[in-house]
Amino acid sequence: MAGLSETKGPVRRKKLKTNTGAGYAFLAPALLFYSIFFVYPVVFSLIVSTKRWNMLVPLSRARSVGFSHYSYLLSDQVFLGVLRNTLIYALATVSLTIVIALILAVLINNAKLSVLWRFIYFAPVVTPQVAIGTIWGYLYRPNNGLFNSILRLFGMKPVYWLTDPNVALFSIIITAVWAGIGGSMLIITAGLKNIPQDYYDAAKIDGAGPFRQFFYITVPLLSPTLLFLTATGFIGAWQVFDLPFTMGRNAPARSVMTVSWYVYETAFQSLRMGRASAGAFLLFCVIFGFTLLILWLFRRGGIKGYE
Repeated sequence: MAGLSETKGPVRRKKLKTNTGAGYAFLAPALLFYSIFFVYPVVFSLIVSTKRWNMLVPLSRARSVGFSHYSYLLSDQVFLGVLRNTLIYALATVSLTIVIALILAVLINNAKLSVLWRFIYFAPVVTPQVAIGTIWGYLYRPNNGLFNSILRLFGMKPVYWLTDPNVALFSIIITAVWAGIGGSMLIITAGLKNIPQDYYDAAKIDGAGPFRQFFYITVPLLSPTLLFLTATGFIGAWQVFDLPFTMGRNAPARSVMTVSWYVYETAFQSLRMGRASAGAFLLFCVIFGFTLLILWLFRRGGIKGYE
């Protein structure tokens, strides 16, 4: 028996090594893809952020400047203004989109032709942002745009939606909310389908009206879904580029410029790749911090679904 056990030991170890090797072999394509398209670009960008490089010379010949790009951006009024624009955009679009999507999802959840309504609201999600920005740009035209034409019917003065620095950012936010409602509404509708009807029947027996059912049953049970939408919404909103770039190119004084737009201009128009890479890393830090803050706030409220 002792000899048999000693024989089984090496055999088991050999099988374990074989299974481990097979596992790594299956993971190799994914790890290779991840390394080439994520790890390498991140490391390369981090190196570039410490150099003064314009892409006209090899990176090895670029002068190293340490972390001076980061200190410059954190003291630059233009970058801080762009950061403020992005913060306002993210807070407004995410909060308004989720609130409106939640209300619409509850209203059409059990309504007739609910599938048709969901399709209508979801259609902008599959439309390219550049096309949406172009169409809404025509609607916002000061002279012959649809919105100002409606205002003139009521005797009101036209609004310079995309050229007034006090209005342009909020005009783009309205467009972004309109374009993003459908995707959030579809996810919230899926969450509503998972809430048992028994909760609502019991609440009706206890005399709870629609508003009490909404705030005491629907919202608490949708909290994991709302957490997901909030976290992913902030990640996407902080990185927004196409919609402000398409609609806000005529807005003065960088009133609608976002961080991604600033990084693009710094890198490919000013050819300051080091400063652009530093701005991209600062954007990553902000997104990472906001995500952790959102998770902490939801967990403090008792939501454990995404720990």
